[in-house]
Amino acid sequence: MKILLPESIVQKLTLALKKADSREIGGILMGEHLSEGVFRVKELTIQEHEGTYFSFVRQLKNILNPLRLFFHKTGYNYKKSNYLGEWHSHPEFTPEPSNCDSETMWEIVNDPEVGANFVVLMIVRLNKIKHLEGTVSVYLPKNQRFKGELIREEFDKKIGFYLNIH
Repeated sequence: MKILLPESIVQKLTLALKKADSREIGGILMGEHLSEGVFRVKELTIQEHEGTYFSFVRQLKNILNPLRLFFHKTGYNYKKSNYLGEWHSHPEFTPEPSNCDSETMWEIVNDPEVGANFVVLMIVRLNKIKHLEGTVSVYLPKNQRFKGELIREEFDKKIGFYLNIH
């Protein structure tokens, strides 16, 4: 699975990570289905509190209104535009899921009320030169997980298309 990250989202994340410094922050990812196994992040939430040097706990109350607004803006077309999953930072550690991260994601994807076929976990941080780096893991029901590909995009105004930057 490929997750495309537009430059506007990269900039938003970079600013939030700089502000949070060594505290973990996070939120949810909302995106658009482009083709088989390819999704573009269109919006994300940023929860800047409830994070410490070692952990981040997403608060449900902080995601309901952004999800409602996103669904309204996208015409409730859940096959094209939907909740993709979660993101959080590991500012002082490698951007890989911990056991606790994986357990949380499996709880979400196995919850019949969520009704997801998969959920994505994107973990990001700023490297030594303050550029965004990260990983994507995809969680499936029955505690399956595989690595996704995180692809940064730039919009080229001259040609009117996104360019993928690996």
